Amino acid sequence: MNTDQKLNVLVYGATGSQAGTVPQLLLQKGHQPYVLTRTADKAAHHARAGAIVVEGDLTDADRLRQLSDGMDAVSLLIPFFADPTQVVDYGRRAIDAAKAAGVKLLVWNTSGAILPTRTGNLSLDVRIDIRDYLQASGLPFIILQPSVYLENLLGPWTAPFVQNENRVAYPVPEDMPVSWIASEDVSKLVVAALERPDLAGTNWPISGLENPNGRALAQAFSEGLNRSIQYYPMPPQEFGAILDQLFGPGAGAAAASEYQRMWDFPEHRPNFQADMQPVLAELPVQMTLVHEWVARHQAVFEAVFPA
Repeated sequence: MNTDQKLNVLVYGATGSQAGTVPQLLLQKGHQPYVLTRTADKAAHHARAGAIVVEGDLTDADRLRQLSDGMDAVSLLIPFFADPTQVVDYGRRAIDAAKAAGVKLLVWNTSGAILPTRTGNLSLDVRIDIRDYLQASGLPFIILQPSVYLENLLGPWTAPFVQNENRVAYPVPEDMPVSWIASEDVSKLVVAALERPDLAGTNWPISGLENPNGRALAQAFSEGLNRSIQYYPMPPQEFGAILDQLFGPGAGAAAASEYQRMWDFPEHRPNFQADMQPVLAELPVQMTLVHEWVARHQAVFEAVFPA
């Protein structure tokens, strides 16, 4: 049963795209978000909307403990693009701070699947470590494991191809389905979960309601943009090279390797589609279809060079 109590919620990651709408959604439901940021200026838009902006850093355990005092709940999102050797410590400090402050519920958006076994890829395996630490902490929690964000398709490995070549590019084979999910839908589920302490202990994979392969994804883009779009199964090495250009040499190697496994071993491809029926029965939010999301971001996909 949803609580009518006004909640004080410490929100991690709200200056990024994944949790950027959590404060707004909390405010709409009458709660008080406290937006944690290293630099207050980055969260000025949240302050103008009514959030309370607090400065802190995931490396500072004492500061996190101080900021957790008086919080009813925590919305946790950890920056997984950070050094993976530090990410587990980030999670542990946030969990320890919430536990010490007597927070009643922590909702963790894992930013991806928690795999059943370790892969040797630290950037993926850290989720297992954080989950295990959270489960052992005694802190009431709900875990939401999103599939693949639709916002990934706004990146330079996809958007320019749609703009200039009428091709939606992504480094998975054309016959491989991916159940994309909008980041705002994840945030809606996070906020709904924050109101449900009775669901503590729940660990849900979540995804979109559709499970399109490459051809169906292109069809959704065609519908959303009202022009013909084809699918381009980008070779993983090309994807990795784009990441190298963005983040420096070597940055794309791990990601390219993981995608290459999907090409080389079809029998081991991940199943991104979650059973959303039990999730939405408890957390009834309106989910976004792929073509609807594409239409909302039409400006990003408009041709840079007119035909």
